[in-house]
Amino acid sequence: MAENNETDSKDIQPDDVLPEISVEQLSDVMRDACDRAGWKSLVPVQAKSIPYFLAGRDMMVQSRTGSGKTGAYILPIIEKINAQQNFAQALVLVPTRELALQVSREAEMLTNGTNIKIAVVYGGVGYNAQLEAFRGGAQIVVGTPGRILDHLLKNTLSLDHLKILIFDEADRMLSMGFYPDMVKIRKYIPSNKILSSMFSATFPPQVIRLSDQFLHKSKLLSLSGNQVHIAEIEHIYYVVPGMRKDRSLVRIIEIENPSSAIIFCNTKDTVHYLSVVLKRFGYDADELSSDLAQNMREKVMARVRRGALRFLVATDVAARGIDIPDLSHVIQYEPPEDPEAYIHRAGRTGRMGSSGVAISLVAEMEKFKLQSIARYYNINMQERLLPDDEELERVVSERITALLEAKLRARDNLQIERMQRFLPLAHNLAQSEEELSLITMLLDDYYQLSLHAPPASTADIDQEQGSGQKKKGKPRSRNKKRNQNT
Repeated sequence: MAENNETDSKDIQPDDVLPEISVEQLSDVMRDACDRAGWKSLVPVQAKSIPYFLAGRDMMVQSRTGSGKTGAYILPIIEKINAQQNFAQALVLVPTRELALQVSREAEMLTNGTNIKIAVVYGGVGYNAQLEAFRGGAQIVVGTPGRILDHLLKNTLSLDHLKILIFDEADRMLSMGFYPDMVKIRKYIPSNKILSSMFSATFPPQVIRLSDQFLHKSKLLSLSGNQVHIAEIEHIYYVVPGMRKDRSLVRIIEIENPSSAIIFCNTKDTVHYLSVVLKRFGYDADELSSDLAQNMREKVMARVRRGALRFLVATDVAARGIDIPDLSHVIQYEPPEDPEAYIHRAGRTGRMGSSGVAISLVAEMEKFKLQSIARYYNINMQERLLPDDEELERVVSERITALLEAKLRARDNLQIERMQRFLPLAHNLAQSEEELSLITMLLDDYYQLSLHAPPASTADIDQEQGSGQKKKGKPRSRNKKRNQNT
């Protein structure tokens, strides 16, 4: 069976629901693929979503990691593409190189022995292997948005014959800062109707708005079981050491990458200390407590009202009456004294039909109190492990690589010519162990600047969607667009 099972106790399906499909009902092509993978049956996300895919309907599929979603779109892709035509027919966009490799490995397993070829494309590595895969006639392309856009701009990849577009872990793509690249990729997608689907563990407002840009009359299929649904809050806690708790928070922020958050503390001293730490780490943070002078409070509140402040550190009393639209996260740096305060804090996110995340940092003994609150209010509380150095390094490296590649793409020919004067120096610095600290410092400085620009906001997506609607129906010359970018 493909990956882990998933409960269907709270499934959300379209009004015009289609019946599930079994392995025995699959076409010969898909059944052969299951045989190659050793799958005797389909897991729920496959059995429920494949019928919509085969019917040619765009879908938003909500399914947690490890539920079998890769097979849910690779199997029908195998059915719908033509293995005799050697050009890109299916594009799978993913947020990280790890997921790109994982998806490509599963696709290779399912297509082993056929004429179907797969290209896996991501940043931070050379182009040669990727170019070779394109020249070899790969029909399925799996990649991160940044590197896919690089190839499109360089005319080394064509989507002229694309039939299928998949967004895997769309929520993470937005949190990684890939939204601008995704919008640019859209311009290279054929204007005729193609089959598009979006897979995501959560559907916050940004993802729903993004789906309107890429999907046609899409419907929601949720197989999250007891996990988060639309218009609900995901409750998470981390057990963190008492010492250096502030550094634990930084690790969590790096991994979660919230677009906006209120960080609750129990005392005004902790509020001030934590806001200083976050600012020193480069985050766009400010504080709100009863000690704050009125003029400073008004400045902070003005930024909050404009949606221009990413992290607000506050006590319960100071944050009373504050409403931040589309607040993605509530972080409880210190557990509240009163159990009811947990509900009041967490309830500030996930409003007006959107989803949100409530994160609590607790010591080993405090987690029992939190679990007691969860039982009393019937909350599904998930424990996550604090990210280690390796995971933190991987996430930060991928994020800064994506940012730098996007910045390089934005340079014109004169700017590229100008930077060539530093190429010999860059070679020397990279080869010298003693000088690596200079490169490390430059990367850190650039990354800190990026922390003041939050991930794609709802307003950004609304603005892009509005401009797209104004241009709707106006044909675009793809060759002219490409010539402008090269």
